[in-house]
Amino acid sequence: MQAEVLQALAASPLTTGISRKELAGLFASSQVQLRSYARGELIFHAGDVPERLYVLVRGVVHILQDTLSGRQIFITEIAAAGDMFGEVYLFMGAAEYDMYAQAAAAAQVLVLEGSLFSLAENGAGAAVAAMQRNLLRIFAGKAYFLNRRVRVLASGSLRGRIARWLLQLPTVPELGRESLAAELAVARPSLSRELSAMQAEGLLQLDGRRIVVLERKKLEMYL
Repeated sequence: MQAEVLQALAASPLTTGISRKELAGLFASSQVQLRSYARGELIFHAGDVPERLYVLVRGVVHILQDTLSGRQIFITEIAAAGDMFGEVYLFMGAAEYDMYAQAAAAAQVLVLEGSLFSLAENGAGAAVAAMQRNLLRIFAGKAYFLNRRVRVLASGSLRGRIARWLLQLPTVPELGRESLAAELAVARPSLSRELSAMQAEGLLQLDGRRIVVLERKKLEMYL
């Protein structure tokens, strides 16, 4: 199990530049715990105080939010080993989560206490300092991503949103229809109909979770 944890940590952007030996020392810290969650189990609740950062080792985690009317909103899926979640709420000093994390399949998650990232408490250790630098890069990337997403959502039509989302990415990620619908803030049936229409018109090709752009110039007309 330790080998799998170290592999997940090595794959995480949080630990870029940290040696395997330092990762082993990090995993041995009393401020780091490996926890297992059954399918459907909550990892943190809406209303909890953000005190930890989470790194996925195995499984799938969904980030969700409930509306006042009782409707569940799907926000994102954490599925790759090394992906982390909860870090924004931890470091922006939020009083509580306004969303929750739920294991969509049996999952193992590495839980890092927020106090681990205090240089004062950890003697400015090299691994901690490296993680703090990596977090700055991660947050900068998230700010860029959010700016890009605002541009997508500002597109007038659904086709315009799809076109901008496809064209502004160097590589189109493979997302399920539910995840993509959440990304574009549209209903899944509407998204599926529009994608099918765009395929029929020869603008793109659908292959399971893959979307291949066939006519870039024609898609640019919808921007």
